[in-house]
Amino acid sequence: MATKEVVATAFGGPEVLSVIDVPVRQPHPGEVLIEVRAAGTNPVDYKQFSGAMGSNPDSLPIHPGREAAGVVTEVGDGAEGPAGPIHAGDEVVAFRIAGGYAGEVVVPASAVVPKPTTLSFEQAAGMMLTGTTAAHALKVIRLSAGETVLIHGAAGGVGLMAVQLAAGAGARVIGTASEGSHALLREFGAEPVTYGPGLEERIRALAAGGVDAAFDAVGGDEALDTSLAVVPERDRIVTALASPRAFSEGIKVIGGAPGADPGTEVRDQARLDLVGLADDGKLRVVVAATYPLAEAAAALRSLATGHTHGKIVLIP
Repeated sequence: MATKEVVATAFGGPEVLSVIDVPVRQPHPGEVLIEVRAAGTNPVDYKQFSGAMGSNPDSLPIHPGREAAGVVTEVGDGAEGPAGPIHAGDEVVAFRIAGGYAGEVVVPASAVVPKPTTLSFEQAAGMMLTGTTAAHALKVIRLSAGETVLIHGAAGGVGLMAVQLAAGAGARVIGTASEGSHALLREFGAEPVTYGPGLEERIRALAAGGVDAAFDAVGGDEALDTSLAVVPERDRIVTALASPRAFSEGIKVIGGAPGADPGTEVRDQARLDLVGLADDGKLRVVVAATYPLAEAAAALRSLATGHTHGKIVLIP
C-alpha cells in the first residue's frame, strides 16, 4: 500500500518540493495511522527546506508538515493520546509531527488530540501551531482580565489566535494590521490600528490608560520600537520572531530559535484547552486558501509572501 507525500529533495525555494509515492507502514506500539484530510502549512516548514534552519545534506529528504487533521485508520498497541485511548475511526488533529503533507501518515499517539466537532478538517489542520504559540505568548506576558494588550500582526495565523485567546480571557485587545483586515479584527474582538508611521501615536490615542503587555507576531523594528515605547515593563513584551535586537533589548523570545523559550510543556498543555474552546464555539480558524497536495509549491510560495490572513491548507 502506498500514499502520496510531499518531500524536499534539496534546499531552496518551493521548487525543491515534489510529490512522490511512499509505502505506508503499519503503526508500531504507541503509534497511529491517520488518513490525512487536511494539512496545515506554517512558515517553519518553508524555513526548514529553504536552508534557513541549517543545510546539512544528511537531513535530506525533508518531510514537511507539522500539523494535520484526519481520520485514524489503524492503531498500534497501547495507542493513547493526551485525551485518552485512540481508536480507528476517530477524527483527530496531529501536531508536532513530521510528514503531514501526505495522504496518510504514521504519528506518535502522544501527538494526537480529538478534532473539535465545530471545525472542518481544513480549519482543524491549522489550529495547533498557531494556537499553542499564542497561548504560550500570553502566558509569558502574564496577561489577565481587565488589562490592555497590544498584538502586532494581529490578522495573521498566530495573531488571530492570540486576539481570540486574549479577548476570551477578558483583556482589551489592540491589534495592528492593514486597513483591509480591520473588519475581521473587530469581528474577533480587537480594536484595530494600521501599522506604519505614527503607530505609537495612534495606539496612545486609543489606550489613554496605557498598554500593559505586547505580543509581536510579525517581527521587525516597528513592532519592537512601539512595544518598548508603550509598555512600561520590558518583561511583559514577547516576540515569536527571534532577532539579535530582541535578545539584546531583554524582550522575551519564544519559539524554536537558539536561545528562545520553546515552552514545550506549556504548549503541550494548551492543546486540549484549544480543542475545548473550539468545541464551545469560542475559537475559530480562518482558512485563507486551500491547495491540492500536488500544488504544495504554489501554497508555500503564497505562504512565503507573509500577506495571508489566516491559514493556507493542503488537501490530499
